[in-house]
Parts: sequence; structure tokens; C-alpha cells
Amino acid sequence: MSWIDIAAIVFAATTVNHLGLIRAVERVVRHRLWVIDCPKCLTFWCVLALGMSGDGAIATHPSALTRLLAVSLFCSYLAIWLELIEGLIDKLYDYVYHKIYPAAGASDDHAQRA
Repeated sequence: MSWIDIAAIVFAATTVNHLGLIRAVERVVRHRLWVIDCPKCLTFWCVLALGMSGDGAIATHPSALTRLLAVSLFCSYLAIWLELIEGLIDKLYDYVYHKIYPAAGASDDHAQRA
């Protein structure tokens, strides 16, 4: 289990929720997907599953499970901060976009009110 794989899981699990793709899937299946709807939960379970499907170190070393749980919890904590950073980037993007295209923001606001 490499750190690049873990970082990719944290980024993908957080971003898929941030972009609203999980909500879109929930609307299609008409069912609430509790575990994957939360970036922290999805990150925790994906990192745990990746670690359990690895090289079999858990079967040979019982302390590997403890380390795997610690890494999974740490990654779910990082998902909270990554989600916050993605939200700040959204706000910054909206601010810059409305500074560059002020007329587009006015027409967007008008379309939302109608």
C-alpha cells in the first residue's frame, strides 16, 4: 500500500462528494447511500479496504491492523481539511469569475430568481 495510492483515494473520495456526484447517483437510484455520502466515511472505508486487500501483512502481523486503522482514521481526518480547502477554492473562483465577467453574474442571478 503506497502513499500515492492512499493520497489518490483521499482526493477522489473527497472530490467526488464535493462535486455532488454522489448526490446525483442517489437521485438516480432513489436511495440514500449513507456511507459513501460522507467524504470522511468514504475515505475511511476505501483506505481500509485497500489496506486489507494488500499483501497479506495483516494475517502475518497483528499490529498491522492497528496501523491500518490509524492510517484510515488519519486519512478521514485529512478529508475534512481537503473538503474545506475545496470549498475555499470554490469561493475564490466565484469571486474572481464575477470580477472578470460582472455581466455574466448578473444574468446568472436573474435566471436563478426566475
